[in-house]
Amino acid sequence: MNGPALGVATAVLLCLSAQAPVPPGSGSGAGSMPEPAVGTTVRADPAGSVPEPGVRCSFTDDRLDEVSGLAARDGDVYAVNDGGTRVEVFVLDDGCAVRDVLRHPTDPYDVEDLALGPDGTLWLGDTGDNRRRRETVALHAVPRGTDRDAGAALYRLTYPDGPHDAEALVVDEDGVPHIITKDVLGPSAVYRPAGPLTAPGPTPLDKVGTVSHTPTDTPGGPVGGVGSTLITGAALARGGSVLAVRTYTDAYLYPVDDGDLPAALERQPVRIPLPDEPQGESLAFTDDGALLSVSEGVGSPLRVVPDAAALARTPSPDDATEPAPGPRTRPENTGSGGRADTASDGADGSGIATLPGVLVALGLAAVVMVGLGRLRRR
Repeated sequence: MNGPALGVATAVLLCLSAQAPVPPGSGSGAGSMPEPAVGTTVRADPAGSVPEPGVRCSFTDDRLDEVSGLAARDGDVYAVNDGGTRVEVFVLDDGCAVRDVLRHPTDPYDVEDLALGPDGTLWLGDTGDNRRRRETVALHAVPRGTDRDAGAALYRLTYPDGPHDAEALVVDEDGVPHIITKDVLGPSAVYRPAGPLTAPGPTPLDKVGTVSHTPTDTPGGPVGGVGSTLITGAALARGGSVLAVRTYTDAYLYPVDDGDLPAALERQPVRIPLPDEPQGESLAFTDDGALLSVSEGVGSPLRVVPDAAALARTPSPDDATEPAPGPRTRPENTGSGGRADTASDGADGSGIATLPGVLVALGLAAVVMVGLGRLRRR
């Protein structure tokens, strides 16, 4: 992002953050758990039950300057940079040193995330679209291990409702990729292919749900408090039991039953603060359920939260007494082709509630689009 565009976007997003409701009971520390608005309920776990992330090692290799996606399997960590002129996956050892690079000459447009399929295939989410003008987005499937010589497969995809900027990709236990958009106003949308992927495609996508998060007071990110609501990455625990979605400042862990990721996003998540990551876009689970995160920038620490997946699968002490929360996602009615219903009556705490506020938000959104229109290709 260039200087003028960053300045415009930051100013506008801070204004939007000021318009958003402040959750009651929010504290000033990164580890405090504010009470979210109706429909964006976070699990009320006992104080101190969510551990702070520790440092495993640091990304000191100059080639790891804009890491936007992580994956982990069999003791190795895989990383991809934002953008790039060819498919390139870095393989890291326990000390964050690059021990191998998986390459393919395909020139991606804007790689924003990295996901692991159930067979160990690495999926690059070439879904960045700051200017929202791409006719298609793409996925690059890269074999690992002994299958690496097979090369990368390219799959182009089309949204049913026009271009979107997206930085989060996750592949379920059936090998189906799910893309989660990064939206400034309103909930982010969840898309998956309407049918089997074809190479190079394009394959149409279906909208299958939405997800949103209440602003938090966790410090970090490039755009102030509103960055705590912008989705920048996702990961699925090995075996598919827990889905993690991250913003610039926090990770949200959702228990998954029967492999249904959109349904999982309707449940109460456990929030794990990831404070002080200047440009946090990456997230991954290790084989034993630890959660990894890292920010862009050479020298950034690779941080780990041990046994994070178990936190999402452990019943909350309040589960037996608290009523079920309002739905966090609204699956698309794919039978009729209609849009998912995201409207609500009156103030629900999830955004600007009054008509004047809506008009202000729309005007500010227009300014955001102008600012984002000046972004360089990343």
